[in-house]
Amino acid sequence: MSENLQQAAQARTASVVELAQELIRRPSRGGIDDYGPVLAVLEDWLAARDLPHRRLHDDAGELVGLLVEIPGGRPGKWWTLDACVDTAPYGDETAWSFPPASGDVADGWLLGRGSSDSKLAAAMFCHIAADLLPRAADLHGGLAVLLDVDEHTGGFGGARAYLADPHAARPAGVMIGYPGMNEVVVGGRGLWRATIAVHAPSGHSGSSRNVVGAISRAAHLVRLLDVADLPNVDGLSAFPLPPKLSVTSFHSGQGFSVTPDRCDLNVDIRTTPTFDAHDAETLVRKAIAELDAELPTPAPTEVTPVATWPPFRLAEDEQPAAALLNAAAEAGLTVRAKTAGPSNIGNLLAGEGIRATAGFGVPYEGLHGIDERAHLAELPSVYAVYQRAVLDLLGG
Repeated sequence: MSENLQQAAQARTASVVELAQELIRRPSRGGIDDYGPVLAVLEDWLAARDLPHRRLHDDAGELVGLLVEIPGGRPGKWWTLDACVDTAPYGDETAWSFPPASGDVADGWLLGRGSSDSKLAAAMFCHIAADLLPRAADLHGGLAVLLDVDEHTGGFGGARAYLADPHAARPAGVMIGYPGMNEVVVGGRGLWRATIAVHAPSGHSGSSRNVVGAISRAAHLVRLLDVADLPNVDGLSAFPLPPKLSVTSFHSGQGFSVTPDRCDLNVDIRTTPTFDAHDAETLVRKAIAELDAELPTPAPTEVTPVATWPPFRLAEDEQPAAALLNAAAEAGLTVRAKTAGPSNIGNLLAGEGIRATAGFGVPYEGLHGIDERAHLAELPSVYAVYQRAVLDLLGG
């Protein structure tokens, strides 16, 4: 990597940290806090540098993000840097050794909720956009920076609004600024989620008549799902993870004297290219059919699918993965491509036919837990890698 890029990245570090500190000091917990203050910090910063930006709203008119757009002067593809500026909740604040909205730097660590996921990345991406603006005429295509405030809710409202915006150029690929220095996440399992309603006649718990209640029927269904036959990893497949089934919620009943007539379950199945959403639904419906045959009731068990995301995986020579991995190698970093077990916003993008990487950033601790912090010594290298990757993609 060129010495000029490294020097520029080093010079930018203090400014990136300063912006990240201001963001951390504006609480923006998903679904809890008002996002106006944290977005106002970004809007003021962008406006002061004449970076073109606009607000994004969902179908209900709620503010869900900011979009920065820098069109190049030459024809080409658009690429996007994406970082969320909403955060996970604080949890037990008394367990923290510093205030969750601290924003201070101590012993080389940036402290506070959002320092690692992903306010530091948001600050870094804004600075990269500012670096590119004076040379935009020489670039091919364009760069967008998406600053999402509906990520930790699971709604991904900023990304959805961006993709639905008729005025936004559709990106060829997205690089998401999740933290972690050793890996570039190039894939993830998909998901199929459903609610299941298990029925049975209600009754009094002290009745002389034996009744197989909804809770007992639902427990039997859980056992059937737990032993369901899921495929292992295919040694010939490029996808390295197997599917996984989890029952994540189980609700029924109230008090002691009544055997309830309904029990509701949530089922989460992580899918792969060889075990997709259709396979997941077929497996669940087969278990339900077995339940209703073994323990029949007048009302059949109901399944309602609620979400489906496809799995995704980029080859290491596909963009934007190749640009990010090559830039890391040029910087002398040992970084591996990883397929993640948990799903992420890359799955949403994959469903839209958009390729994504989901993670390369500074080392971190306490993500989504107590004492979240981001290590700053590696920030210049991470900055230079993303800047080099963007320049490569834009022909700069």
